[in-house]
Amino acid sequence: MATTRFDVLGIGNAIVDIIGRAREDFLLRHGMQKGAMVLIDEARARSIYAAMGPAIEISGGSAANTIVGVASFGGSAAFIGKVRDDELGRTFGHDIRAAGVAFPTSPAGGGASTGRSYILVTPDGERTMNTYLGAAQELGPDDIDAETVAASAITYLEGYLWDPKNAKDAFLKAAAVAHEAERLVALTLSDAFCVDRWREEFLQLIRGGIVDVTFANESEIKSLYQTADFDTAVAALRRDAALAVVTRSEQGCWIVSRDGTRRVAAFPIERLVDATGAGDLFAAGFLFGLARGVDLATAARLGALAAAEVIQHLGARPETSLEALAQQNGLPA
Repeated sequence: MATTRFDVLGIGNAIVDIIGRAREDFLLRHGMQKGAMVLIDEARARSIYAAMGPAIEISGGSAANTIVGVASFGGSAAFIGKVRDDELGRTFGHDIRAAGVAFPTSPAGGGASTGRSYILVTPDGERTMNTYLGAAQELGPDDIDAETVAASAITYLEGYLWDPKNAKDAFLKAAAVAHEAERLVALTLSDAFCVDRWREEFLQLIRGGIVDVTFANESEIKSLYQTADFDTAVAALRRDAALAVVTRSEQGCWIVSRDGTRRVAAFPIERLVDATGAGDLFAAGFLFGLARGVDLATAARLGALAAAEVIQHLGARPETSLEALAQQNGLPA
């Protein structure tokens, strides 16, 4: 097997997050389901932005957040995702490269504007996302650089990519290239509502071995197996997945494999500020550890550390060096 150039390559929607605080009644007035991610058109995007209070703009996107987290651990990381050559697109490209991530995807010269997600954070830290995919959904097979995929120990794909047809084809091409190069493919289920839309196809990816590592939270795994019982869902996942990690917020995570299940505790926090990015950064730590060859429990501890850092401030990317945090906590980085 050839030497890897990147620990982790992420492929996902290139999105700029526009984050503001909101009370429950704001969500009700605007017909939003708390905690959900819904896809919106450009007109709805404009109306939400006009109604929001003060907001901050931070480059985001689920897989992109994960990849920035890998880089913060000191890992070598790359990202493939589509933006337009507009102001938000240039912001996204600048931010991800400034984080130390290779970003080889050429921007679109025309068409839809760069994608953005309007994220409303309620006082309990829960986030409700309204996402205009824009140029992100134009990602296609031609954007998949086979050389970069083959040079990455792990290719990480976000479930949100399963919505646009072109992106789905890009996802499958990347997985095939990775496996041809004897690399690992990881998938995050992204959102329970995403699972509702694509349940059977996600199950085929997991059962068919197209995906080697699956990430999910409790609601996503219950949706996948259409059960309200967590233990039932985990038992089904253990039969289907080669390796999976299920997060349960403050209860920690469950590492699930055909050999059994193991719980790893969450890191304590002082105050939950914004849950945005918790799953993304957990995946960053776990994937970094996996790429560097640590045991699964230690990889999960790295994930828990990264998740704890990101939920204690606004935004879905780390504000503190995760490499330094890991070293302070006696973890490999």
